[in-house]
Amino acid sequence: MWGMAGWKGSDDDQSERSLDLAVERGVNFFDTAWGYGEGHSERLLGELLRRHPDKKLYAASKIPPKNFKWPAKPEYSLEQSYPAEHIREYTDKTLANLGTEQIDLMQLHTWDDRWADREEWKRAVEDLKKQGKIAAMGISMNRWEPENGMRALESGLIDAVQVIYNIFDQAPEDVLFPYCREHGIGVIARVPFDEGTLTGNITRDTVFPEGDWRATYFVPENLEASADRADRLRPLVPQGMTMAEMALRFILENPDVGTIIPGMRKAPHVKANTGTSDGKGLPAGLKEQLRDHRWDRVPTSWSQ
Repeated sequence: MWGMAGWKGSDDDQSERSLDLAVERGVNFFDTAWGYGEGHSERLLGELLRRHPDKKLYAASKIPPKNFKWPAKPEYSLEQSYPAEHIREYTDKTLANLGTEQIDLMQLHTWDDRWADREEWKRAVEDLKKQGKIAAMGISMNRWEPENGMRALESGLIDAVQVIYNIFDQAPEDVLFPYCREHGIGVIARVPFDEGTLTGNITRDTVFPEGDWRATYFVPENLEASADRADRLRPLVPQGMTMAEMALRFILENPDVGTIIPGMRKAPHVKANTGTSDGKGLPAGLKEQLRDHRWDRVPTSWSQ
C-alpha cells in the first residue's frame, strides 16, 4: 500500500476502489507502514477493515526507524533506530490509525543484525505480544542483504520476514528460505517487479517525473544495467503472457513464499496481479530458464 499514500498521484477514492476490488477477488493480506504517508496508508487500511467486517483480512504494518532513515546502515545504533519506547509508541500509533486493538503482523521497517542480541527490542516485542497488541512480529530485510537478519530469526521472536525476491534477486533461496521452512517462519516477497524493471515497461530511455522515488533508484548505472537485463528476458515471455505476469508466476512457483505484495493502486493492476493466483504456474521448463537470470548485487549508495 506504499503507492496509495507515499507516491505522487495517490488518490484516496481510486485506492479505496482498488482495495475493495482486491477483497472481491480474494486478496486477504494487506501490507502497509506508518512511513507510507505518515500513517495515511494505515488509515486507508483501517477503513477497508471496517467496510468488510464479514471477512478475515490480515493487516500488516511496519514501525519506522526512530531516525527515519532507510535502509539500516552499520553505523546506526539500536538507540537511533528501535529503542523499546519507540517500538511501543509506533505500535500504538498504528493501532490508532487502523482502529483496531490488535494488528496481525507488526514489522520493523529496517534491520541490521548487529542489534540481534540486544535485550531491549526483544522485551518490547514480548510485552506487545503478551498485551495482545500484536499477533505476530516480523522484520523487513535490507535490499540485497537477505542474510542480514538470520541472527534475529534465531531469537525465536520473529514470525515472518519480508525480503526482496524476484527473477533477478534469487539469493534468499540460498540460506534464508531453507531456515524459514525449517522453523515455520513466514516469507513475504516484496519488490516482485524490481521496482518496475520486470514489468517490461522500463527502458534505457525511461525518464521519471520530478519527485518520483524511482528517479533516485534508477540512476544511470542502474537504469542501463536493469533495462539490458529486462531486454534479455523478453524472448522468454510466453505468448499471451506479460513480463509482469511471468515475474509473479516465477515467485509463486516457490512453496517457501507465503504471499507476494505487488502494488495495486489501480484497478487494472489488481485484476492482472490477482489473475496469477490461478494455480497454473509457468510453462514447463521456463522456471529453470529464468534461474539463469539471477543477478547478485551488493548494496550501494542508491540501493535504498
